Amino acid sequence: MEVNGVAHTFITAGDFEASVAFYRKLLPFLGMREVADSPDTYYCVGGRTGFGIRRPDPEHAGARFVQFRVGLHHHCWRARSREDVDDLHAFLLQIGAKIVHPPQDEPWAPGYYAVLFEDPDGVRLELNHVPGRGLFDTATQRVGASLDDR
Repeated sequence: MEVNGVAHTFITAGDFEASVAFYRKLLPFLGMREVADSPDTYYCVGGRTGFGIRRPDPEHAGARFVQFRVGLHHHCWRARSREDVDDLHAFLLQIGAKIVHPPQDEPWAPGYYAVLFEDPDGVRLELNHVPGRGLFDTATQRVGASLDDR
C-alpha cells in the first residue's frame, strides 16, 4: 500500500475566535474552500488536503501551543512554485502574522524553499516548494540536516 497524501489535519485552538479569524484569511489565500463553519469547527479543503480548527474544551481555553510538547510539531503545505511561497510571505505581512523566518532555501531536500510562520496560538505553520518530486526522486538519498531548529 502507498497512501495518497494527507486527507486532513485538525488543530485545537486555545483562542478559537482569534484562530478562526486568522484561518478565514489564510486558508482561502492558499486556495482552500470553506466547507464547515460552526460554533466549534472551521474547516477548509483544497489541493487534496483538509485543514480544520476546533474549539478547545473549556479547561484548555486560552492555552498556547508548545512546539516540543508531545503532539503536533508543525504543519507544512506544499506550494507549486517559489513565487507562491513569496506571495504567501507578502500576504502574511499584510495580515500581521508572526513570521518565524521569511522565505529562504533550506537543507531538507534539494531546492527546498520555505516560509515559516505562526498562527495566533503560536502553532508553527510552513509553506514550502520543492522542485520535482523532491526526496521522492531519490528514495535512497538521506538528508543530513536536523529538524531540531524548526
